[in-house]
Amino acid sequence: MVLVLVIGDFHIPYRVHDLPLKFKKLLVPGKIQQIICTGNVCDKETYEYLRTVSPDVHVVRGDFDEAKQDPRYPLSQTLVHPPIRIGVIHGQQCVPTGDVDSLAAIARQMDVDLLISGGTHKFEAVEYNGHFFINPGSATGAWTGLFKEPVIPSFALMDIQGSVVTTYVYQLIDGDVKVEKIEYRRPAESVHGTPVTGYAGAQAGTEGRTGVGRSSPIPAKAREGGW
Repeated sequence: MVLVLVIGDFHIPYRVHDLPLKFKKLLVPGKIQQIICTGNVCDKETYEYLRTVSPDVHVVRGDFDEAKQDPRYPLSQTLVHPPIRIGVIHGQQCVPTGDVDSLAAIARQMDVDLLISGGTHKFEAVEYNGHFFINPGSATGAWTGLFKEPVIPSFALMDIQGSVVTTYVYQLIDGDVKVEKIEYRRPAESVHGTPVTGYAGAQAGTEGRTGVGRSSPIPAKAREGGW
């Protein structure tokens, strides 16, 4: 089992001052093995904070991360948790922003099962054309010009066990942390042709494109950061 924190679009200190305190209480050191950040970290202090949660931090460059200041942030990354291949982008490559067909084309180009992106400041998890897509939203609830509604602070936690990825989305709604659970199972014959033993197919009862799964609060131990 590998626990991977998926987080991004902080925009600290330009749009918000800090990560919500209730999120910080959840993100304690020693529980999470890896962090994938979709960019727009914006300041060194936020990056260093992520490293206190887990030393294994992978960040892609957001449109507000300056290339000159952040040369360690590539535009894309590919990570492997066998047999799962994970692609990471901020989303500048996707036109229009967040479009699932554009994301599917990028996933095929990167030869990945799961594509993580950001930029929209809105959580989404969807299975489409044999790939799984996750957008963790904005961890701070930073405003965006893409829509008028208030941005809901959110991040995701992936529990990777073999060919199964269970994603928990944490959203700060009306001062309380709400949790939903979504499951993805990598097909036995993946989109990039590598055979996998065991179960084949997506979550039961889903075909083609599926969205956020049924609300499934996880145990209080997890809500308190005791993953």
